[in-house]
Amino acid sequence: MLVNFPLLVVPLIVYNLVAFSMADPGLGPQAAWAEPVTQVTMVSGIEWTLTMGDLLLMASLVMLFIEVLKATRTGASSIVDHLLSTAVFVACLVEFLLVEQAATSTFFLLMIMTLFDVMAGFSVTIRAARRDFGVGPDGGF
Repeated sequence: MLVNFPLLVVPLIVYNLVAFSMADPGLGPQAAWAEPVTQVTMVSGIEWTLTMGDLLLMASLVMLFIEVLKATRTGASSIVDHLLSTAVFVACLVEFLLVEQAATSTFFLLMIMTLFDVMAGFSVTIRAARRDFGVGPDGGF
């Protein structure tokens, strides 16, 4: 069952932990994610700042990549994985629309990643199923 665990739940839990427990209510929900983690002076002389939100999104992209790789599996367990990913997307959408702390660009991008996970999962599974059944372009076998 742990194989079917939607990995994109992890960054959403991290987001909510920070947004609801560590964020300063007077500064708004985006302030916690704008905190700089590190600054690097580029060759051009410009300071590049990596923020907490950037770090969370970077980790989320890695998890999205793993989710797309998991979508290539076929079988009954992949259906459960797709259903759980869909549930995560629906929960994100509801939270984005209804919760003040989730009305940030960082959360919006996390929500879009969950949508891409759902779309990629179903698309890859449908494509693999067509290949496995040998369905041709004319719809026959």
